[in-house]
Amino acid sequence: MEKKTLEKAIACLKERYDSLDWSQHETKKASKKIVYWPGDPKEDIVVTVHKSKGAGEPFHYHDYFYFNYAYKGSYDSFGSESGCRVTIHENEVYAGQPFAGHALCTPDNQETVLIGLLVQKSTFFRAFLPMVSSNSRLFRFFLEPSTNQFSDTFFRFQAEDPDVLKSLLEIMVVEYADKREDTQEILRPLALAFFLQIARQHARLFPAPKAARPSEQILEYIGGHLESVTLKDVALRFSYHPNYISALLRRELGKTFTEILLTQRMERARLLLQGTDLTVEAVARLVGYKDSGNFYKAFREYYHRPPRGASL
Repeated sequence: MEKKTLEKAIACLKERYDSLDWSQHETKKASKKIVYWPGDPKEDIVVTVHKSKGAGEPFHYHDYFYFNYAYKGSYDSFGSESGCRVTIHENEVYAGQPFAGHALCTPDNQETVLIGLLVQKSTFFRAFLPMVSSNSRLFRFFLEPSTNQFSDTFFRFQAEDPDVLKSLLEIMVVEYADKREDTQEILRPLALAFFLQIARQHARLFPAPKAARPSEQILEYIGGHLESVTLKDVALRFSYHPNYISALLRRELGKTFTEILLTQRMERARLLLQGTDLTVEAVARLVGYKDSGNFYKAFREYYHRPPRGASL
């Protein structure tokens, strides 16, 4: 990519940044200020460039997912209303869920450039969230809080390979600066690749404790493959006979493979129904039900209430 092309695109998005609607709106909850989707409602993804020196902002919340990348310089973020302050260094990613609050402050003595990747809730739940179902820590982070809560939760980390993330963002910056009819179609796979790189690097930097017993390892594997896992898949993965897997689970956990799979699917479905605006049909597919009617029946039998229309 030519340096002049990139510099021109960064300048364009910086100028466009100031024209977006960043106004903070009152909420029903006292003292809460929220920024709604600042871009075109028809857009799933917005790419921003925030270039400042010695600027600050009041504490606020968003109603969309965001990933802020420190492209140049560093900045401080107040991650809670009580004043929890963290410094985001160059090549670090700072991310938050909808209704996660923060306030940014850049130093007086240096120029700071932030590239922001903003994603609509519905797009994130439909296309991004399923990609981290095997990473329980990230999955729960992005799923919680549910859509009617406020949170001071965020995550940040230093990229292991910043060149990969930076290259993806630079391509998105150039594309979004010169928007065309198919720009959103081009941005979606690029944004997904960026998110998967974050998930991969996050998993390496913060590995989950290894399960000690085979039965615990099997539980983890089932949880990471709810959409399609079978007893045969588990047997192949762990090099055991299916009958041995069944006997092991029954002996150590007191449940059959089918009962364990049902429990994990229903718990995952409940979280998705509580924390997203996905349809019942979409949730059914995400937890492994091709037929939403079968999902509806299983959910009602498990929770004694329908998927929608009742508090879970």
